[in-house]
Amino acid sequence: MTNEGARVFREAWIAGVRKHFPGEPKPSYVTPWEETPEWEREAAGAVYEQVRQFLELSGGHATRLSREQKGRFVATCWTAQMYKHFEDPKPGYVADWPDLPDWQQETDSDIFEAVEISVK
Repeated sequence: MTNEGARVFREAWIAGVRKHFPGEPKPSYVTPWEETPEWEREAAGAVYEQVRQFLELSGGHATRLSREQKGRFVATCWTAQMYKHFEDPKPGYVADWPDLPDWQQETDSDIFEAVEISVK
């Protein structure tokens, strides 16, 4: 897991929140990398690597997934990280795709696409 990949993930998250969140996001949603908690850095790096490997193992063809499929993949990987880092995660941390707010679904799709760009 690379620190660089984790930063790509975090920067895509922040950009997505700023673009898609209705109104003013919570400060924790847009915390700069330097102030991001260690567990969150680790989770971001792990999900980045999962998306990168998914793209690699598909021979690059995972780029053909729909935006929703891309976002669902990111959301599922993130949920697994929440179970790894928290014994009893907040329900919002582990919500299933249909239960995520639209802004978060769009942001997760943006993250997948940011990883695509970073590995080209």
